[in-house]
Amino acid sequence: MKISNVLNNKVVKFELESSTKEGVIKELLSLLVASGKIAIVDQAFQDVMDREKQMSTGIQEGVAIPHAKTRAVKDLVAAVGIKKEGLDFDSLDGKPSTIFILTLSPIDRIGPHVQFLAEISKIIQHVEAREELLKATSVEEILKVFGVK
Repeated sequence: MKISNVLNNKVVKFELESSTKEGVIKELLSLLVASGKIAIVDQAFQDVMDREKQMSTGIQEGVAIPHAKTRAVKDLVAAVGIKKEGLDFDSLDGKPSTIFILTLSPIDRIGPHVQFLAEISKIIQHVEAREELLKATSVEEILKVFGVK
């Protein structure tokens, strides 16, 4: 699963406005709706929040990867957002999250989701990549970090 097959300038926002976990998830979902990637936003939101109740997807080092399997999509979709000042996402390391990567995958397929997360993880594990994302002043700069032209 190539990142460039999933991410584009319509599903990336370099300055998220929301100040809550729910707000960030809704804001990222709105990018997917506006780009025509999902139609059933209420279902997608509920599935992501149900997943968050099981265990927070705020991992560490300022990264959160809210995700869910849902009937709201037929193919894997993703959206990326940056919130430079960070917000509490119940991260495993207790630090505020600044980089948000929302993924939704079809309920009956696991392969693409795992492949996409593996590709994303190869990039965001490097402190330099996370720093570049936080310095970005445009969607294009964010996409460049993920190797999308």
